[in-house]
Amino acid sequence: MKVLVAPLDWGLGHATRCVPVIREFLRQGAKVELAVVKSNAGLLRRIFPNLRQHLAPSYNIVYPKHGYNMGLWLLKNGAHLNKVIRFERMYAEKMVESHGFDVLVSDNRFGFYSRKAKSIYMTHQRRIAFPPMLSAFEPTGILWHAAVMRHFDEVWVPDLPEYPGFAGRMSHVSLAPRPIKFVGALSRFAGQETRQKEQAAPKYKFVAVVSGVEPARSRFENMLKEAFSKIEGRHAIIMGRPALGVKNWNEGNVDFFTHLEDEAFAETIQSADWVVSRGGYSTIMDMAVLKAKCIFVPTPGQYEQVVLARDLAEARSALTIDEKNFDDRSLLQMISQSSDDVRLPDTPKNELLKQAVLQSFRKRV
Repeated sequence: MKVLVAPLDWGLGHATRCVPVIREFLRQGAKVELAVVKSNAGLLRRIFPNLRQHLAPSYNIVYPKHGYNMGLWLLKNGAHLNKVIRFERMYAEKMVESHGFDVLVSDNRFGFYSRKAKSIYMTHQRRIAFPPMLSAFEPTGILWHAAVMRHFDEVWVPDLPEYPGFAGRMSHVSLAPRPIKFVGALSRFAGQETRQKEQAAPKYKFVAVVSGVEPARSRFENMLKEAFSKIEGRHAIIMGRPALGVKNWNEGNVDFFTHLEDEAFAETIQSADWVVSRGGYSTIMDMAVLKAKCIFVPTPGQYEQVVLARDLAEARSALTIDEKNFDDRSLLQMISQSSDDVRLPDTPKNELLKQAVLQSFRKRV
């Protein structure tokens, strides 16, 4: 079985959640190659140094300065999307013809399918999140995405089959133009989730994970630095800047890390009372696998994060604070009013992904 995996280049989350998919195909004996762009090639090269990489078309997504939500972006950039989709459609067919791939796995790449290979589409956004003022467009978004899915043989949803899971209404949608397979929480930290804390008490009260695009990323980092400096105890900020290498230093009661490799990252998260982060979907799955107690601060303008954080808070799975209200006082007040049972859903050993991969083999026999 020869498999080509192609993550979308809208942030690194699509690439990181492909990691367990790639590992499972390899574990079951497939030959796996990767279709990458510049922004995710380095990360996947570090994790899979022996896998061949092919340069894929880029969507060249640039979030505007003040951050539009995904639904509005899709409405405003439909012509650009259609152009890229047509180009990557031709690219996918060429890859199958030239290299003999049996299976294509597309993580949210709308045109990455072939009639000559089994084509799998992976997404958690079966319903695209629109803000209240644009809610009338939500049915149109569902129909548009369903039309995309019809070009594939099946759809893999990185979520739990039981509602609400992690994505709530976004992943649990009745309209299913192709067979739907929920494949559980997908995280590169799978296998590290059972590590037990050995300390008598947690090392950190708060650990923050900074992510996203500028200027929102730096703004969030500065807000965290100011808040943590005013809160008693020891805290850490993981800056999410791998280009700077692995460096660390401390300022007062706050430890700073430019970047942490997976094992050190997992250990730091698991040493914290609370984890503060933006709340993109891949981050949520990572935190669930690592069994972190989370406070999500959605990026302004990225409405998907707002919906995810709100739904998880309503399910008592996490806490959420609006960025405009975020400071040391709101942070302490939030945790003082929370109950001890605030936890993301459990992520048992992922048999769902194992079975989905196994079935993809059998259908090609």
